[in-house]
Amino acid sequence: MHPSLEGITLVSFDLDGTLVDSVPDLAAAVDLTLADMALPAAGEARVRDWVGNGSRVLVERALTSALGRAPEAERLESAHARFLYHYGQAPDARTRLYPGVREALEGLAGRGLTLTLVTNKPAAFIAPILEGLGIDGFFARCLGGDSLAEKKPHPAPLLAMSGHFEVPPSRCLMVGDSRHDIAAGKAAGFRTLAVPYGYNHGEPVAACGPDGMVESLAELV
Repeated sequence: MHPSLEGITLVSFDLDGTLVDSVPDLAAAVDLTLADMALPAAGEARVRDWVGNGSRVLVERALTSALGRAPEAERLESAHARFLYHYGQAPDARTRLYPGVREALEGLAGRGLTLTLVTNKPAAFIAPILEGLGIDGFFARCLGGDSLAEKKPHPAPLLAMSGHFEVPPSRCLMVGDSRHDIAAGKAAGFRTLAVPYGYNHGEPVAACGPDGMVESLAELV
């Protein structure tokens, strides 16, 4: 057993950048949105640095880059609606599991751990992606960025998971790829584990001070 799992009975995973590489689909939706507004495409490389704070912030960053200034509220709302439409057409067309993810989920579930998902992605997109990748059966509960009044880095979603399953935070582990995951985990009293391959705005996630690091989630089993 990996040391990060010692004494742990509930594991909360982030989704984008931790379990799946969703940037190709997110970038496609961003570029379609920008095209609707007669703005130049952003491209996958830049979108990769913008994800992690929810869809509205992603769209705001794309508009700010394209316009050279912050967008007006009405323009942002319109663009966000277009993005949700485009992304909803094919949220798992190009999204793929990272190596080691399926093995980790199978192994942890086989040990009887409660597996949950806490993402800042809108909740409506969670099930299509998990089902499309064949991993929906592993999670006892999923929360999206709009499931509660607060989202990561606020600890509320993690505390909601802990409370729902009546597991004290000290026996819970947050697994993520960004500073928001680590900050939320620490604030909730969870143990924290980070992967280095995801989306952390170009910064090494190790600088956030997670309790542990693994190069691949397969190391957990």
